Amino acid sequence: MIAMIWRFFVALFDWRTIWRKLNGCPVVDVVFITNMRDAVDRRRYLGGWHPPAGHFNGPRYWLGNISGRTRALDITTDEMLQCEGRKKAREQFVAATRWAEKNGAKVILLAAATKRLLKRKELAELKAEFPGIVFTIGDNGTVLLLIEETLRALQGAELKPGYSRVAILGPYGFLGEIMTRTLKGLGYEIVGAGQNSGGLKHVDEEYNIATCHTLAEIGKVDAVVACTHSEAVRLTAESVELIRHNDRILWVIDVAEPSNFRYKEYQKCKSVVIRQDAGNAYSPRLKYVLGAISYRMFRLTRGVTFGCFAEAISLASALKRGENISGVDWLTVNDENMEIIAEMFKHDGFDIPSPRCFSRPIESFDLTLGKKVKNRVARFSILEFAHKLGIF
Repeated sequence: MIAMIWRFFVALFDWRTIWRKLNGCPVVDVVFITNMRDAVDRRRYLGGWHPPAGHFNGPRYWLGNISGRTRALDITTDEMLQCEGRKKAREQFVAATRWAEKNGAKVILLAAATKRLLKRKELAELKAEFPGIVFTIGDNGTVLLLIEETLRALQGAELKPGYSRVAILGPYGFLGEIMTRTLKGLGYEIVGAGQNSGGLKHVDEEYNIATCHTLAEIGKVDAVVACTHSEAVRLTAESVELIRHNDRILWVIDVAEPSNFRYKEYQKCKSVVIRQDAGNAYSPRLKYVLGAISYRMFRLTRGVTFGCFAEAISLASALKRGENISGVDWLTVNDENMEIIAEMFKHDGFDIPSPRCFSRPIESFDLTLGKKVKNRVARFSILEFAHKLGIF
């Protein structure tokens, strides 16, 4: 019932879209096609309803005259791990793409687990079927933001190159490998952990770092950059005790979606760890339809969206300005693409948000254990209150 009421009022109060329809203009400029992260998303956005088309409207964004729409698939990340689930997700994704094209979208984001949903041949077929649409996975923007956030955290916590050891979970993925290259290049000691043996061998040979398959093998580290939510290397209260220095608070930078370090596990050990939301973008110009209700349902804060969403919005903005971006492969992450996105972010006012821990402000970077520091993390948030009431 709550999900249905939310969808009704979002449509009712989206006056800009209503105005576009009345004037015969395209409804959307950019569409973010995503699966649901978990059962929490399913409960919040669908309740017990299953959309007949297999996809439905999620949060709506506006950045100036750019209309962004989340189009979510009726499937969760875990369900997509099964063969039948992946097949279902592919069908839903193509259907959602047709919906986006019909409603005027010029940019489509492959968000969350849909980034790895389609094989190379399927992606080529998708581009051929929709030649007027720019497809992106948004990881160039996410990487830019993640690097900046990570360096801010390490510098703020006085974790210096040459003296600090950082664990990267999933060092062989798009985000993980670039973070490995960046931090190793700056002089940090890196240990990579994950279940992909071939990927670990690659980063070991390419960057000369220590690698392992489990959290128990990592040893003591000063910070963690979590680039995967893989069960094999998912942080828990027990694993935090294994890898943190006894006299130090552990800093965890979590860019994974769904989160690697889950809220319930964090609550068990929050006196010895700080978890930082990562890979997000902030712009004072970014507006959610239905404001605080919508961004809190998305587990975000005012003016904040995911880095990949910000990239897609900026691409749509560039197209509207008449810039030629169609010749670039936005499904690839590289330095050239990141430079282009960095300039677009400047134009649209996207920057890293203030540091947050499950949407609560992080107010101190001091990692000294036992030292009285007022409010390392703000004590109260709407999210925490909702958890206590059993709403989310």
